Amino acid sequence: MKKLLMIPAAMLVGTAAAAPKISAQSIIVNPTQPALSVSVRVNKDTSGNANPTYRVGENISISTSVNRDAYVYLFNVDANGEVTQILPNRLGGDNFVKANTTVTFPRAGANFTFTVGEDLGLNKVLALASLTQLNLDQLSTFRSQQDQFATVNARGQNQLAQALSIVVNPIPQNSWVTDTAFFSVVGQTPVQTGSLFVGTNVANATVTLNGQRLGSANTTFSNLRPGTYPVRVQAPGFRDYTTTITVRAGVTTNLNVEFAQAVTPAPVVSNQFTLSIRSNVANARVFVDGREVGTIQNGVLSVSVPRGSHEVVLIAPGYRTFVNTYNVTRNSQITITPAR
Repeated sequence: MKKLLMIPAAMLVGTAAAAPKISAQSIIVNPTQPALSVSVRVNKDTSGNANPTYRVGENISISTSVNRDAYVYLFNVDANGEVTQILPNRLGGDNFVKANTTVTFPRAGANFTFTVGEDLGLNKVLALASLTQLNLDQLSTFRSQQDQFATVNARGQNQLAQALSIVVNPIPQNSWVTDTAFFSVVGQTPVQTGSLFVGTNVANATVTLNGQRLGSANTTFSNLRPGTYPVRVQAPGFRDYTTTITVRAGVTTNLNVEFAQAVTPAPVVSNQFTLSIRSNVANARVFVDGREVGTIQNGVLSVSVPRGSHEVVLIAPGYRTFVNTYNVTRNSQITITPAR
């Protein structure tokens, strides 16, 4: 298999009370609580609550279990929205799973492996279990006799959710259920990072590095790629301070800004806004629209985003992965308290 999995663009869509629902936490959610249950895991996370990291080209396996005999369908959505149907397939991947058993794909002794593709970022794998066999002809097809995996017509989480809603609509709500697992794909060679501390003599100053709003001054910004970047420090009532700094791996670069000359602020019309993400989980990793933007430091991480809807994912060891979508129309602040 040339590519594997997936990540997300989260969405929150309301539907009629009797229809399947789509949410940010899972691609498609049953509106009822059926007696049937399914779980899906990747081999580096047996709990299903974490976000393990895989490198490009690394082997990965997916395990699933059900509490009743059921047909299990596996789909992967990568960081660029490409959807792969893992089960069923033509490599011996029977998708009928017996009750209270765990089946791993690829199975032990299989003559093929799954390897992680080159699309870096947060990925999702969806398991859909059904007591009856589903008709996926409108969703995925084997285009030729040589194809080992079916080609999925939907692209991205949005289209996949809508297509699956149509597939499960004819069957009773108590006969199907889903589960979702997360993992991240990184490059083969880990990128060493550095830090930047920006101190100022005034309150409410903000720091922009290479066009990216980092957050408030008097803060150490971590996980920065080494390199030379332009920096802009802004404070209400003062002229902007601009300079160039160099970030070095494993080192904290210090920048101290003394504001002296006040100016009358002019109205600014901008399509960029500051989204301040607050959480009580220190060092939690934050992804915005599938791209990692930093970690929670001193209870907050601020990022610059354009007007519109943005998916925010917060991941921390020992906590459930938090995913939600926010519509940003002005400078905004959100507070995230992930569940354990």
